[in-house]
Amino acid sequence: MSKLLTSFHLKGITLKNRVVMSPMCQYSAEDGFANDWHFIHYGSRAVGGCGTIIQEATAVSPEGRISHGDLGIWKDEHIEKLTQIVKFVEKHGAVAGIQLAHAGRKASCALPQNGGKQLIEGANSWTTVSASAIPFEANENPPIALSKEAIKGVIEDFRNAALRSLKVGYKVLEIHAAHGYLIHQFLSPLSNHRTDEYGGSFENRTRFLLEIVDVLISLLGEKHSLWVRISATDWVEGGWNIEDSVELSKLLKDKGVDVIDVSTGGNIAHAKIPVGPSYQVPFSKRIKRETGIITGAVGLITDAKQAENLLNASKCDLIFLGRELLRNPQFVLNAAKELGDTVANYPVQYLRGYK
Repeated sequence: MSKLLTSFHLKGITLKNRVVMSPMCQYSAEDGFANDWHFIHYGSRAVGGCGTIIQEATAVSPEGRISHGDLGIWKDEHIEKLTQIVKFVEKHGAVAGIQLAHAGRKASCALPQNGGKQLIEGANSWTTVSASAIPFEANENPPIALSKEAIKGVIEDFRNAALRSLKVGYKVLEIHAAHGYLIHQFLSPLSNHRTDEYGGSFENRTRFLLEIVDVLISLLGEKHSLWVRISATDWVEGGWNIEDSVELSKLLKDKGVDVIDVSTGGNIAHAKIPVGPSYQVPFSKRIKRETGIITGAVGLITDAKQAENLLNASKCDLIFLGRELLRNPQFVLNAAKELGDTVANYPVQYLRGYK
């Protein structure tokens, strides 16, 4: 049996395999509400065999959205449709997760098909916030630097979003602390120029994330798991780096975080990123080796044998698939054929195509 398709035990949760659907924004919501597109999108990957499905970045407040098309969980009315999706996902054997997010200075953007640039004014634009009043790109509106009182308000937004997530039925909650969004903006010295207890030293720059973690951990039971997605490096000298990520991962592990979802970049517009197959895996490997925490690898992992080799080489514990699952919703079913395995809960409706 391949390692990729064997079950993985995590506290009170069992993942039927090590394939995780990585959060990928669909930009298809209205006022944060999920709809039938999201039902089909996530449901098809559950039918396709994914062990865990992490819902796209879901905003904890309206101003925390990247665009007006982002999913949200800032009000109780969002719960009903999300519950329908989660029930279907779980019916087909996948563990349902949600990524809780706040875009910070990278909010108020046009939909990707309309260019994705920040909207400076108009009906679908709003004032952004960040650790400091530094825009992501020079031609953007500077964000408002969050006051200490406002920081507490954002933490409360994460708390309320987590409570709603538990009502929906998600078993995994992932905090989005990567890709240049609000929490990453606090972590990196290139975007955080604060002089109070939330800026300056490593201890201060990590405070915001750790306070969110403390709040969420207090809400979770044994059958829930807290994950954190980080950008292991800014890919820019003087920015957040792998040494910082290792130290942060130690702190997160001590606080009860179960999984570090290891990505990179996104905080600095001019960063030069050496993209290629498995290009982020070395960061996952180092964090796993030096901290002992469970890590997930993501980034141009596109076939079953590649994923299996990464697991066998102890470079990660979980395989996060993004774009490959957009191309191939039945990646896991096809991987079973490629690796000579069987798949748990193979859809009976598809058995004729399996032979």
